[in-house]
Amino acid sequence: MAKEKRNIICALIASVIAISLFCSFYFIGHKGGTNSGHAKVGFIYDGDASTPYSANFIKAVNSMKSEFGDKAEVEERFNVPYESAEQVIKELADSGCDIIFTNSYGYGETAKKKAEKYPDIQFCEATCDNANSEPKLTNYHTFMGEIYQARYISGIVAGAKLKEMINSGELPKSKAKVGFVAAFPVAEVISGYTAFLLGVRSQCPEAVMSVKYIDTWNNYALEKEVAQQLIDDGCVIISHHSNTIGSAIACEEARKNGLSVYHVGYNQDMISIAPTAALTSCRIDWTPYITTAVRAVISKSKIESEVDGKVNGNDASGGFKEGWVKMFGINASAAAEGSKKLVSDAVKDMSKGKTHVFKGDFTGVDPNDPSDTYDLNKEYIENEKSSAPTFHYVLKDIITIIK
Repeated sequence: MAKEKRNIICALIASVIAISLFCSFYFIGHKGGTNSGHAKVGFIYDGDASTPYSANFIKAVNSMKSEFGDKAEVEERFNVPYESAEQVIKELADSGCDIIFTNSYGYGETAKKKAEKYPDIQFCEATCDNANSEPKLTNYHTFMGEIYQARYISGIVAGAKLKEMINSGELPKSKAKVGFVAAFPVAEVISGYTAFLLGVRSQCPEAVMSVKYIDTWNNYALEKEVAQQLIDDGCVIISHHSNTIGSAIACEEARKNGLSVYHVGYNQDMISIAPTAALTSCRIDWTPYITTAVRAVISKSKIESEVDGKVNGNDASGGFKEGWVKMFGINASAAAEGSKKLVSDAVKDMSKGKTHVFKGDFTGVDPNDPSDTYDLNKEYIENEKSSAPTFHYVLKDIITIIK
């Protein structure tokens, strides 16, 4: 009898050990944060390497891979429709990811919802503004570079070119007009084109701007067509918040037809694409945040405690000072003389907090509520409490929205 009891006890102990081992292996494969000194990292992109916006993320991921080597195992999903995000996030979570990045505002609500379901996985959502809204989750984070800084400085380059054209007699002051191909009438876009124009006016105070929305982030033919409309409307420098080279090509073709038209780009260097029209470009560099977040997961520390930037709760941002935004090179054959030094000096001043972008004798009007106005004689501090831009006012008299 005693022997039978011993056998039963041994069998029970063996069963408990087997169950424990199974659970350990299961959760290593299915729950984040279990692998010491290693992280499995998932990325969800709304595009791929052919789209400049996603290409910038891919550059950042490759940089992170180089830094961590086999300490970071990366799994990527490209061209994921927003409506498919829930299933793709589930696949990455179930594959054992410790941290999952999503690269577009359109994923924000879904990513937060899945973060609630997978509390052991860190979720990092770019360009969204919901990290600190209810429910507040310790494993859900938002981040974005303070791109208004680079927009303003790219505007300085455009304004210097207008000034040069005016001084040479090529352009009357009354014709100092820039155009902007804008994706949507949302704060991110409005903040960007406003900062761009204010940079232009720092060099050419007479400048005004025409803006036309295309209601899409990514449509080459439409971006090119709208840029051409703005050129036909008298704009001599075109910039954009959209995701193809369409507007740059329109400017290059206009120059071939004898027009003095120039281009300022976003997300990618346009000089090779529009060699006689491109002046410069700017972009967000996602590398500092992505690398920091992965490092925090590997070391099992809180992401925001490691971030070099501005932190509000579970939201983080940074500008030139922190390396979160960058300028591409200056096209010496097209830009105004002295542009390179202008940019260098402007970046230094911006990094030291000497530049006040959203300030001046201007009145902004909320396009959705004309009774909501803002007097820029009192400086508007962009990204003060959110990594996502919040300036959403259209400046009276100097910005025209073309229908």
